[in-house]
Amino acid sequence: MTTLKIAVIGCGSIAQNRHLLEYDANEQVEITAVCDIVEERAQEIARKYGATAYTSYEQLLKEENVDAVSVCTPNYLHAPVSIAALNAGAHVLCEKPMATSKEEAEDMIAAAEKNGKKLMIGHNQRFVPSHVKAKELIESGALGKVYSFRTAFGHGGPEGWSAEGEDSWFFKKDQAFIGAMGDLGVHKADLLRYILGEEFVDVAGFVENNAKENITVDDNAVCILRSQSGIVGTMAASWAYNPNEDNSTVIYGEKGTLRLEDDPEYSLVAQYTNGDIVNYQLGKIQSNEEGGQSDSHVINHFVESILNDTQPLITGEEGMKSLEVILGAVRSGETRQISSLETVTK
Repeated sequence: MTTLKIAVIGCGSIAQNRHLLEYDANEQVEITAVCDIVEERAQEIARKYGATAYTSYEQLLKEENVDAVSVCTPNYLHAPVSIAALNAGAHVLCEKPMATSKEEAEDMIAAAEKNGKKLMIGHNQRFVPSHVKAKELIESGALGKVYSFRTAFGHGGPEGWSAEGEDSWFFKKDQAFIGAMGDLGVHKADLLRYILGEEFVDVAGFVENNAKENITVDDNAVCILRSQSGIVGTMAASWAYNPNEDNSTVIYGEKGTLRLEDDPEYSLVAQYTNGDIVNYQLGKIQSNEEGGQSDSHVINHFVESILNDTQPLITGEEGMKSLEVILGAVRSGETRQISSLETVTK
């Protein structure tokens, strides 16, 4: 059996609660190296997983011959670290948002192509059972023509679970580049593109910092999106939803409505105009709340795509298209005009 040598760069919360745990549970990988600028943290994680600790990702990539790398750094380092890893001959799984600009995203995609390596972006919402089922129902025509949607992803903010708490890089524009929109909104932009099966062409964004003090990024945003075929809807991303997380999506169509992660008991509720109601119990969605740390499926999918030489579900191109929706929303918020995403092609 082939065993992949894995390095995890950035050992904060997402690495500790998702990547490292899931790699450790996968029998076909070996965590051989970890890297974090906080030496104590890198050493502690290295001891836990029997890996070698580094504080410099350049040094790690030079000294370790790894097959694949998870990039779990602050957002501003996603592109440089991913490109360095790809150029070092490693496959890359990068956390979202994949980059801080379209140009960076294009450079990452080019590096993957040049080196013949896989680049996957960690949009785990595509693997949630209720989301997979909703996509199936829409594709089967069960909903008829889709008219509209509303989606939200919000919680009290990263200070509750980020490794640095209130001093988290999430709150600093020079490291995070954007706040709730990059942390949560980009997940929903990706999810909607996936479920609806089409691209967005226009976005209007209201992007605010109105809930938390002493932060330099957005903590509350509401966007209006329009797709190629004219589906319109709203997408909210917030670090000001207290006390509970909201991770719901509702799709409105000609023959009915799908409610995803909107009911406390059923992960998907399909309400049809003919009076039928179908309740699906499909397992819990991942969350940062207690008990929400189920397997994200992202790591196993990434590993399988390498071992089987298949294309991962969320390629660099897919990640870039989802990033572009967020960039458009931010641009709209700054200019107070609707942003056109016409450059996006199907």
